[in-house]
Amino acid sequence: MYRPLRRAGLEVIPNSVPDGTMPFVFGYRPEDFVGRFSHRYETPRLVERLNEDWYDLAVSSGLLDHRREFLILLPHGTHTHQAVLRERSQPYGRRAAPAVWTRVRLLDRWDIMGRGAASAFLGIRAGHPGFGMMALDSSVYISCSTGEAGVDVVAVRHPARSENVLQELEWYAHGDSPRGDKELRKRIAVWLAGRATGTVNRSDR
Repeated sequence: MYRPLRRAGLEVIPNSVPDGTMPFVFGYRPEDFVGRFSHRYETPRLVERLNEDWYDLAVSSGLLDHRREFLILLPHGTHTHQAVLRERSQPYGRRAAPAVWTRVRLLDRWDIMGRGAASAFLGIRAGHPGFGMMALDSSVYISCSTGEAGVDVVAVRHPARSENVLQELEWYAHGDSPRGDKELRKRIAVWLAGRATGTVNRSDR
């Protein structure tokens, strides 16, 4: 997994995810957004435009720290992004393990939306990316999704403070849906309990 990511301009920094980082982000709504952009697949110079807008959003929202480091959600183990999507769509049987945070540094030469998406860990193919990223201090979360007509990217400010996100996490952690992932539920429940007792990062409070 490390080599394809490095070719995309991301240097993996193992075992260095900040303590207390929320395990997953979902349930946000437009009122949580601090930036967004979309491009249809027929957009000229699609990969170049996606890269330019992603970097502008990453800088303006505060995703990158002074060393250009941030967190990225990667499929657990050796699952590719496409394999995860396929297994998530199955109503029964084996499911893909939930994604986990990995700390990375953005190198001088990078291509997130091209070589990154084509790496199979940040998308399906060049110009068809899919990923989640978060600042080291959890101050912003950036989601990129590939839809039927194009690519959508949104930035969510302080996801750990969003009532929408917290409500969704509570529902997921304590729900009983057969489609829920037990491991992810447990990780979310532990994070929520730590938040309640004041043991999470200050930036999450």
